[in-house]
Amino acid sequence: MKTIIVSIFGLLLAWQSHAQFSKATLKANGLTCAMCSNAVNKALERLSFVEKVEADIKNTAFNIRFKPDADVQPDAIREAVEGAGFSVGSLRLTAQFHQLKISKDQHVKIGNATYHFLNTPEQHLNGEQTITLLDRNFVSDQVFKKVKTYSQMSCVITGRAAACCSDGEAGQRIYHSTI
Repeated sequence: MKTIIVSIFGLLLAWQSHAQFSKATLKANGLTCAMCSNAVNKALERLSFVEKVEADIKNTAFNIRFKPDADVQPDAIREAVEGAGFSVGSLRLTAQFHQLKISKDQHVKIGNATYHFLNTPEQHLNGEQTITLLDRNFVSDQVFKKVKTYSQMSCVITGRAAACCSDGEAGQRIYHSTI
């Protein structure tokens, strides 16, 4: 009986911390016309985890919907935009969260990736929430200069786990974000 209760409790904890990104809003820099927007749109649609892309030309933004249970890869999104000849101005990812505890300057696993929350008070994420990526090449140089002051951990600069990241494997990609 104890084994069953422990197993059920373990499953509940795994369920509570599970989060799956369902959509994103991407702002692209350098778009000057509908053809530019079309190039980015096509590049994003080629990503295996993307279900649908809708361009918002007026705001140089793209609303992206991900395939259910897909492994969303922010770096692949950035690479697609750059491959089309443009840069990312911002990337906001939305997911359904279930009791995911986050704290300032701490790492947390979301999907198959590790996210380092910066300048964020301790809280539990529940329901639909949107996080904003703060890594270099996901924000302007001016914003990144400020982001670097949010933590003393070297992963903020490199985007990779280092000795300062006790919960990450050396060299593992760490995404930096805020709510």
